[in-house]
Amino acid sequence: MAPSRGPQPLARSLHQTLSFHKGPVHVVRYAKGSAKYILSGGQDRTVRLCNPQLGTEIKSYSAHGYEVLSIAVAHDNARFASSGGDRSVFIWDVTSGSTIRRIAGHLQRINVVDFNADATVVASGSYDSTVKLWDLRAPNRNPIQSLEDARDSVQTLHVGPTQILTGSVDGHVRTYDLRKGELRSDYIGFPVTSVVPTQDYTTYLVMTLDGHIRLMDASSGRRLNDFSGHKHSSYRCRTVFGHGEATVACGDEAGAVWAWDILDATALQPNPPPQVHHKVVTWIEHHPTEVGELVTASADGTVKVWQHPEQRL
Repeated sequence: MAPSRGPQPLARSLHQTLSFHKGPVHVVRYAKGSAKYILSGGQDRTVRLCNPQLGTEIKSYSAHGYEVLSIAVAHDNARFASSGGDRSVFIWDVTSGSTIRRIAGHLQRINVVDFNADATVVASGSYDSTVKLWDLRAPNRNPIQSLEDARDSVQTLHVGPTQILTGSVDGHVRTYDLRKGELRSDYIGFPVTSVVPTQDYTTYLVMTLDGHIRLMDASSGRRLNDFSGHKHSSYRCRTVFGHGEATVACGDEAGAVWAWDILDATALQPNPPPQVHHKVVTWIEHHPTEVGELVTASADGTVKVWQHPEQRL
C-alpha cells in the first residue's frame, strides 16, 4: 500500500535491540548501499560490526584507547574511519579487523570524521576548533589543509563533492567551497551539534542546543523553517532528513524520536512521541535504501533498529 500524502504517523515497530557495547553508544552508521550491516562506536573504546536483521555481532574492532565518538564508512564498505578521545583518526580494514593507518595531528579529541566520495581523503573535526583534511594516498602524515576558522569545538561536518559543511559550538555553520576557495559562515546563535544538507546542497538542517532544528537556505543563510518540541540542551544529538526529504527526524535527550513534516513543521503522531531509550538518543540514521527503516543509538548502551514498511520517514 502506497503511503498517503502529508504527515504520516511516526509509530514504528522495534525490529531489533543490540546490546553489545558496555556503556553509552555514541554513533551508529549503516554500511553503504543495500548492505545489511551497521557499525557502532561507544564509550567502551570499541567499534562493533553487527547484522541488525539477525541481531548478531560479526566483529569487534579494538585499538582505541579512549571512547569512540565518530565513524565514517567508505563507499565500497571495505574500510571505515573512526575517531574519539585518542586525538587520532583510525583507518580500518573491515575484513581483517586491523588498522591500516593511524593519523595524529589534532591537539584534542576528534568529534567527527567523514570521507570524500572515493575515500581518498578523510576530514576530521576536533575539540581543538580545527578541521583537518588528510590525503590517504600520500606517504607523509601531514594534513593537506587545516581549516581554523571555528572559535570553539567542531562538533559535526559533512564532506560533499565540492564543499565541506561544519558546525561548531561557537554557533556557526561554515561552508567551504573547495572549487572557489571561498568560505560562507552562517551564524545560528546557539551551539551546533548536527548539520545535514539536502542531496542537492541547496538547503541544510542544523540542530542546536536551544531545542530547535532549522532548515536553512544554503545560498542566502535565510531560515526556511523551524522544528521544535524535542528536548535538547546539553548533549550532541543528530537530525536527519527522511526518505525523499519530505520529513525531518531527530532523537532527543529524553530518549524519544521526533519527526516533522518538512513543509509545515507539523510534528508527526504520536505527539509527543514515547520514550524509546532510557537515556539520551545520541545518534539517528535512516537506512540508505530501505524505506521505513532507521537505527538509533543511546547513552543507555543500546542500538535499536526500527521498521515501518508503509511509511516514508
